[in-house]
Amino acid sequence: MRTASLTLDPAFTVSPVHRRTFGSFVEHLGRCVYTGIHDPEHPTADEDGFRKDVIELTAELGVSTVRYPGGNFVSGYRWEDGIGPVDQRPARLDLAWHSTEPNTVGVDEFMRWTRRAGVEPMMAVNLGTRGVQEALDLLEYCNVEGGTYWSDLRRANGTEAPHDVRMWCLGNEMDGPWQIGHKTAHEYGRLAAETARAMRMIDPRLELVACGSSSSAMPTFGEWEATVLAETYEFVDFVSAHAYYFETDGDLASFLGSAINMDHFIEDVVATADAVRAAKGLSKRIHISFDEWNVWYQHATPSVPPKDSWPVAPVLLEDHYNVADAVVVGNLLISLLRHSDRVQAASLAQLVNVIAPIMTEPGGRIWRQTTFHPFALTSKHAVGEVLRVELATPAHDTAKFGETPLVDAVATHDAETGALAVFAVNRSLTEPLVVAVDTRAFGGAEVVEAVTLANPEDPYARSTVDDDASLAPRENATARRDGDVVHVELPPVSWTMLRLATR
Repeated sequence: MRTASLTLDPAFTVSPVHRRTFGSFVEHLGRCVYTGIHDPEHPTADEDGFRKDVIELTAELGVSTVRYPGGNFVSGYRWEDGIGPVDQRPARLDLAWHSTEPNTVGVDEFMRWTRRAGVEPMMAVNLGTRGVQEALDLLEYCNVEGGTYWSDLRRANGTEAPHDVRMWCLGNEMDGPWQIGHKTAHEYGRLAAETARAMRMIDPRLELVACGSSSSAMPTFGEWEATVLAETYEFVDFVSAHAYYFETDGDLASFLGSAINMDHFIEDVVATADAVRAAKGLSKRIHISFDEWNVWYQHATPSVPPKDSWPVAPVLLEDHYNVADAVVVGNLLISLLRHSDRVQAASLAQLVNVIAPIMTEPGGRIWRQTTFHPFALTSKHAVGEVLRVELATPAHDTAKFGETPLVDAVATHDAETGALAVFAVNRSLTEPLVVAVDTRAFGGAEVVEAVTLANPEDPYARSTVDDDASLAPRENATARRDGDVVHVELPPVSWTMLRLATR
């Protein structure tokens, strides 16, 4: 059996673990909101119609922030439609997803949901069909104590205290021709800068996200970031990055290497942002909000309903994930953690039903998809500092990435508790690998827990509403300590978490 080795050292730090890395995303798209987080007919529904079972699984998933209300949806959204008495709210056509938006859930309802779910809200403003004034109005409604038109209206609507939203996205994917109000980089950059400057006049504590490229495959990638940041650099804190991955033409080997693309994407955005910083002679560094990422089979499930209908909450983008998808999700989290010095926020898109780790039946059952597990366990156990891992691993050839390492890994270390966690994947389609984890720099380590998500008989196996436990991570009985080295076997197409206690 072939081997790989990891060397860990508490001095090889990248950055503190950022809790915002474990964010998610709720968009008014398909069944994410209606019959997803909100289902008044469900037996567990609270007074606002929110499913308590969804809130419970959101907590188990370990979600830190939730981006809202889009996504493509936000580029045509009139936020005022979603406040005040529900029976007086207008229904609107949602051009992004060819649906009807009833506005039953709006700003105040969503904020109440975030408090019950224990997550931080991350709001997006419409810079597609709207602009500076509408963003200022929404900010006033959310963050001003009182004594003004919009803040007093919030209080009249039943919310005395400000929502106090810290993180705001200045539009969504404005580089995309599919986006309502699509703009050139210069057009968007000027609008985003004007909006950011004005928003800071109301609340200088805000953390603002400028739209980066919606994919590294966009023909404007790189040039878009450079132009937008040339306009906005002084006024924003983050630039966004979006990426979705899926297997094509049966090429599982390349799909399992998807994190290589994410690594390159992040590094290219960092290089571009730092070039703008140097040209401007500034000291501030722009960070990345990777606020849309996931596995998404974009042509496998409908993204719009039939064109002759405008339904409410149609079934859209409801991918059903397998073991290989979960391994890729775990590997993408490894990439995000590895770049924690610059990636300081991220959002798994999305939370419920729509390309999501949590699935629901309207009025009925709830279950975890395979992708739920690596996210939940990484969120729970990645604490303290991210460590740079010295990795020696065999490789194999892939059609998309050429020579590709079979093992990828990252580690975290909490100096206060001595907890050490290693997150690793085996990208081999057929071979198990033994990984030797060298902990001598810590004075050795004891194995606390080792779990592996794999299904060697069928990497395409999926969890179902009737059985979401059979494909959950299982104890890895091969983990053993030999002096200062811990050995663990990684099955083919697998994700593993190894928890250690340092001396």
